[in-house]
Amino acid sequence: MRIACGFDHAGVPLRGEALAVLADAGHEVLDLGTDSLEPVDYPDVALDVARAVLSGSAERGVLVCGSGAGVAVAASKVPGIRAATCHDTYTAHQAVEHDDVNVLCLGARVVGPELAADILRAFAAAVYSGEERHERRLAKVAAIERGALGGPAAEGAGGPEGGGGRAEGP
Repeated sequence: MRIACGFDHAGVPLRGEALAVLADAGHEVLDLGTDSLEPVDYPDVALDVARAVLSGSAERGVLVCGSGAGVAVAASKVPGIRAATCHDTYTAHQAVEHDDVNVLCLGARVVGPELAADILRAFAAAVYSGEERHERRLAKVAAIERGALGGPAAEGAGGPEGGGGRAEGP
């Protein structure tokens, strides 16, 4: 499988390990940088990886920043990308098997190289199950992504009467 990998400056400490683990597991790695500790903006890195996945240049992506949160937020804004921050092997494979996650996000300041290697191997080896319940749920996620927010979850979610679900007043 071809996997696009992107790192911001805080993710660079895991870069060498991540690229090597994926290559050693037989995957073709598309290295989208950075390889410097000079600050770069994580949304730019996330967009590069998302574009690679959506264009078909890569089947999946890996993003690494300091916490894994920033790149996950940025990548998930791109329609068609399902990014998840995973700091354990169970979540890394389960996210693919049930949620068809196509971009793994890691925090270089959260996990060390050995755990990161295990997480990367679990993510890369996982296969989406395609079970009906997961297909149904992913169809709902796709509807949210398209802006079709009808149904019970949308009621009171920020409309003129809803107030975003927060209590107002003293």
